[in-house]
Amino acid sequence: MLSAALGDRRPMTELSVLQDAANSIAGAALQRSAIAYDELTITVAREDIVGVLTKLRDDPKCLFEVLIDICGVDYPERAERFDIVYHLLSPRLNQRIRVKIATDEVTPVASVNDVFPAANWYEREAYDLYGIRFIGHPDLRRILTDYGFQGHPLRKDFPLTGYVEVRYDDEKKRVVYEPVKLTQEFRDFDFESPWEGPSHVLPGDEKAGPKS
Repeated sequence: MLSAALGDRRPMTELSVLQDAANSIAGAALQRSAIAYDELTITVAREDIVGVLTKLRDDPKCLFEVLIDICGVDYPERAERFDIVYHLLSPRLNQRIRVKIATDEVTPVASVNDVFPAANWYEREAYDLYGIRFIGHPDLRRILTDYGFQGHPLRKDFPLTGYVEVRYDDEKKRVVYEPVKLTQEFRDFDFESPWEGPSHVLPGDEKAGPKS
């Protein structure tokens, strides 16, 4: 076989050709480019995202005409703690690409709703779950959490209990919002593997006797 005859060296693939084209399109905005798991990921400057996505959509070497998803990633230890990741598909060329940018908690990024109308709800989701703001979005409001929700639940510093409890009050016959009152100091958390079983003994366990 050709690949076996060449050993670890492989001829130029469609993916590496795509990488060259995408790097050229990004130009000075390109910060990083890498291929992993048969998929290309490029990182570009935040302020150039609209132009880069427009070129990736229109350039005949790329034709990424479908926006599959936009998602956020939180790295609290970084100054620019959020990555925004755009997942694109080219049905004509049967290729995919990820485009990444970074921002902090206060710096908004440009909406790409005019480039890909599908970005509308994806950007609202990133705003709702991470607090990332998008300039130029026609209707930037929460989309998954409830009205009156406090905070952004996919941030890694968001408490597991949340800040507000939402429940139906049978006496008031309406939904009420109350501060979460859950004492954490004296809770006993079991960190043992569920397959190995807990090491502590609960009341009544002594009746079962030792395990054989």
